[in-house]
Amino acid sequence: MESLFAPPPKPVSPGLYIVATPIGNLRDITLRALDVLRAADVVLAEDTRVAAKLLSAYDLKKKLIRYDDHAGPQVVPEILDRLRSGQIIAQISDAGTPLISDPGFRLVEAAREAGAHIHPIPGASSVLAALCLAGLPTDRFMFAGFLPVKSAARQTFLGEFVSLRTTLVFFETGPRVHDTLTDMVTVLGDRDACVCRELTKLYETGHRGTLSTLAADPKLQEPRGEIVIVIAPPVEEKPSAESLDGALKLALEHYSPSDAARQLADVFGMPRKVIYQMALELKGK
Repeated sequence: MESLFAPPPKPVSPGLYIVATPIGNLRDITLRALDVLRAADVVLAEDTRVAAKLLSAYDLKKKLIRYDDHAGPQVVPEILDRLRSGQIIAQISDAGTPLISDPGFRLVEAAREAGAHIHPIPGASSVLAALCLAGLPTDRFMFAGFLPVKSAARQTFLGEFVSLRTTLVFFETGPRVHDTLTDMVTVLGDRDACVCRELTKLYETGHRGTLSTLAADPKLQEPRGEIVIVIAPPVEEKPSAESLDGALKLALEHYSPSDAARQLADVFGMPRKVIYQMALELKGK
């Protein structure tokens, strides 16, 4: 029963609603999502059998239309006609937020071009849940979706992220986790990481360690369930004395010892006085 202090539900206006659904625990659905699903004329589902179980759990009986990679092109015209007639259309995926690693963006694009109103209904997300569980930096992160199946293609794909100084998030299947972790060590280096599985479910786990440690973990040879891999940004290496000496020589070709020391102090994380003294010694040679 809703609290007496909770805001009352608002009328659901016509349009396309992108509705997030639970990723495991059925109680992870928002009140607003239930309001939309109750009001919907049609619910678009990635798998109508999965959607039927969710709707049944909340005693909702709705017309279901399959919408996925294969059925999408055939049903879009019908959906657009329904939107033009003023219907309420709710789109859901099997779990989590639609459009994340699924083809739903094409429908949103078509609906927007047709002048329909688009309404995002936020909720559960395995990407955000994994970031919370991993305990790795979250000020900047990049979600890269599923990785290629073959090792060579996977390593090429991972190579695109080597220089990014941000936390990386990937989806993977249980049977490929070991091989994927091994490729990640090879391409990205031995970074801190967390393998998250069965998020929000009974056997939710977050295996934390370096990529090489995780790749060697017997529990992660072929784990069951949906997997999210979170990888920390690369560790910044402190510049060597040789690199400082070279940078200082180059700076002294254009700047005074004082200005050169001021510019390089922050870059090398050293006191300006120390670098200034080095600059004076180089000038004296």
